[in-house]
Amino acid sequence: MNTTSAAHGWIAIQPQDDVIIALRDYTKGETITLPDGASFALLDDVPKGHKIAVHGIEPGHDVLKYGFSIGIAKERIERGNWIHSHNLKTGLHGLLEYEYKPGASVQTDMPPEHLRTFEGYMRPNGEAGIRNEIWIINTVGCINKVCEALARMGQSQFGSRVDGVYHFPHPFGCSQLGDDLKYTQQLLASLVEHPNAGGVLVIGLGCENNQVDQFRECIAPEYQGKVRFLKAQEADDELEEGLRLMEELVEIAELEQRQPLPLSKLKIGLKCGGSDGLSGITANPLVGSVADMLVAAGGTAILTEVPEMFGAETILMNRAVNEQVFDDLVDLVNGFKQYFVNHGQNIYENPSPGNKAGGITTLEEKSLGCTQKGGRSSVVDVLRYGKRVTRTGLNIVEAPGNDLVSVTALSAAGAHIVLFTTGRGTPFGGPVPTVKIATQSDLANRKKHWIDFNAGQLLEGRTMDDVKVQLFSQLIDIASGRAQTLSEQHGFREIAIFKDGVIL
Repeated sequence: MNTTSAAHGWIAIQPQDDVIIALRDYTKGETITLPDGASFALLDDVPKGHKIAVHGIEPGHDVLKYGFSIGIAKERIERGNWIHSHNLKTGLHGLLEYEYKPGASVQTDMPPEHLRTFEGYMRPNGEAGIRNEIWIINTVGCINKVCEALARMGQSQFGSRVDGVYHFPHPFGCSQLGDDLKYTQQLLASLVEHPNAGGVLVIGLGCENNQVDQFRECIAPEYQGKVRFLKAQEADDELEEGLRLMEELVEIAELEQRQPLPLSKLKIGLKCGGSDGLSGITANPLVGSVADMLVAAGGTAILTEVPEMFGAETILMNRAVNEQVFDDLVDLVNGFKQYFVNHGQNIYENPSPGNKAGGITTLEEKSLGCTQKGGRSSVVDVLRYGKRVTRTGLNIVEAPGNDLVSVTALSAAGAHIVLFTTGRGTPFGGPVPTVKIATQSDLANRKKHWIDFNAGQLLEGRTMDDVKVQLFSQLIDIASGRAQTLSEQHGFREIAIFKDGVIL
């Protein structure tokens, strides 16, 4: 990244790019002076985070950012023009065929010596947890309020003996059929198996499609010892029985204590939400650097948001560790495109209103910034929705771009912590600690009760080497229980399930 002109109010990313990015609001008529001494006057007002053309671009020509095309000029663009939806359109169209063109492996930095272990809980099955919580998972949405009441009662009675008692409400589990029901069961079962939970109380109503006995079979045998099951319709007092079962789980969880563990036991999820024009310049590359450090130390990073890979998917495909992983990633991308087609939607729909307001114009521009969260490591595996990671290294999991759905999928895949970059801000927290990373200092300073880390430092004289170690250190503190994310402190924990099917 070229930051030589950041102090002047704009930034150039790659030498071959057609654009620079405004780091403040600009007014028509202001003068921009490039490093080569060339100057030009702005022909439009340009908001912060948006693109400024550095030379003329003919209609129909590609517009480059990050060294790649982010779309096609819809009309003649003059040097000094603001580039956005009015004069730039996506260059993506149709279904694509892919050819495996593996690139050379890239050596990434190891974390500093003092950051190569964390204090975690070693579970009996060999997995590690970073929290020792009691989770309540309901098989059906009809008993959300019962579970909510149980979580409050459990926190009051047992909260001092474990790291907390939590319930994650959802509306599904009944009136679902076929694969749709199986996906819900798989997702919930993977959450039951999560090592951040020292014990799990599974509660069903009794008449739902997702029957407790059927759901029990979805949970692997090695996890059954930390799970208790309750059918609410069969209990005389489901709250009393729930508390009794919860006390059994607390007694199991109390047997485990934090101990030093290697980074090979740590898994992080990678997510961006509410992007702006600086996401691909600050926060996303920062998270990619942290992911590379963890992978270099033998740990695991998990990337998702498949539709937000469209336009940049070949960058990931050519990093597949072998041709089988490449084929799996092609199937994943094409399958998601077909999902859009099946529902009559434009495969290459533009970014959300918030993303557009922040300076993101096209899907390929969003994707080129989004995929930087995956760093430069090889892709070792591709997971279907709701499945759990089995290989260390960079994994890709099937899920949409939606914040709640994708963070839930990352958690179900085994992520202990999710690094969540944002240029717009959000209070959201997933079922695991969710670290909100601001793309710019204005956001970090304005929403201090939401933002855990400020990647805007990268535009203020701090180097990537310094800031990635700072973030990695904070990551280890959170993993070791020495610090909590703001969403944890506020009690903000949610899940959302990816539904694709009829409701009876």
